[in-house]
Amino acid sequence: MDQDPNRTEGSLTLWQGSCSLSNQPQQIGEINNMNKLKYIAAVLIALAGLGLQQAKADTFNSVLNFGNSAISGFPAPYGTVSVSLVGQTATITFTAANGYLFGDGSSVGVNVNASSFSEAIVTDAAFSGFSSGNVDGLGQFNLTIDNHDGFAQAVSTITFTVTNTSLTPWLSAANVLAFNNKHFDAEGHIFIIADQTILTGFAGENGAGVPDGGTTVMLLGAALGALGMARRFCLKT
Repeated sequence: MDQDPNRTEGSLTLWQGSCSLSNQPQQIGEINNMNKLKYIAAVLIALAGLGLQQAKADTFNSVLNFGNSAISGFPAPYGTVSVSLVGQTATITFTAANGYLFGDGSSVGVNVNASSFSEAIVTDAAFSGFSSGNVDGLGQFNLTIDNHDGFAQAVSTITFTVTNTSLTPWLSAANVLAFNNKHFDAEGHIFIIADQTILTGFAGENGAGVPDGGTTVMLLGAALGALGMARRFCLKT
């Protein structure tokens, strides 16, 4: 390209500098936009993590820690109860402690915190059917599992599902069961392995359970923190 013969080297340099300065606002804007995108990405990651946490199972664990008079001479705990909730379907697993098994009528039972629900068996080698009713010394339960009679039919693990069909949803696994009139929300018909004949009794759960480790709360805090950082950054720019 031809140059103006009247333009000096100094004026040429100044003109180039002016050209560079004229592009600076656009470059600064692009940098600011890049920084904003970084903060928005952090927010989206935090929210995605929160969504994944809510999609996974929420769990609540407790123990069968109270034996009625028939087995009160044998040490607790008699077993554990695990409630795992995904959506409005809870998977409930009873696991007998060492030295004990579940069997016969009302092999295990729960007091479901719902006005209507459906149930299905998952694991129970001696399953006979579902029912409900009063359990010796432990009050009324609206869902019990009956197994075939006899020590030979006793089992160490029983798993079943309960789906909430009422208009009141469960907000967490801790809401799935509710205490009955005797302040029990789960029971097991305990067979004593050391006896292997006729010594049986009922054990109930009447203490506080243990929820998950609070990951949902941690992720929610991270998401809110990221949102606050993005808001402050955008206000500054």
